[in-house]
Amino acid sequence: MRIDEPSLARLMAASQRGDRAAYRALLGDCRAWLARYFSRRIAPHQIDDLVQETLVSMHRKLATWDSDRAFLPWLAAIARYRWIDMLRRQRDEAELGEGDAAVEAEDDAVHARLSIDRLLTHLPQGQAQAITLVKIEGASIAEASQISGQSESLVKVNIHRGLKKLAALIESE
Repeated sequence: MRIDEPSLARLMAASQRGDRAAYRALLGDCRAWLARYFSRRIAPHQIDDLVQETLVSMHRKLATWDSDRAFLPWLAAIARYRWIDMLRRQRDEAELGEGDAAVEAEDDAVHARLSIDRLLTHLPQGQAQAITLVKIEGASIAEASQISGQSESLVKVNIHRGLKKLAALIESE
């Protein structure tokens, strides 16, 4: 089964109304989507734990989802926060030596991602979402179009304009 925005949104709306079968189906679909999302970001042996943490967070925030907004960006935001929390825990648990370049590189990656997230706040939502989905999360133009509800050509235009604006912002600093 293909996991798509409209199906997930319907399942989420039914889950909020107390439909247990819809909630089980939603959790299954979200588990598969999150495993794919995290597989590009963390070591394979950490995926299951992070997926479970994210599903627990999603459960706690179930009532905060607004049916007028897209579901996958909401889920991706929760997943991103859980991922960053995991990276922070790993950094805090590690005893750093002077030559520990792997942890420094991981720390740099977290800081870079937080910087990118801050930069994206300067863009219109459509541009930021298109860039996040395609350039950061690795979705195809077609997948980004389906998730965001934008046409494929609009996704391309939003990426182009957004990257142009980000470049101008960076140069001005």
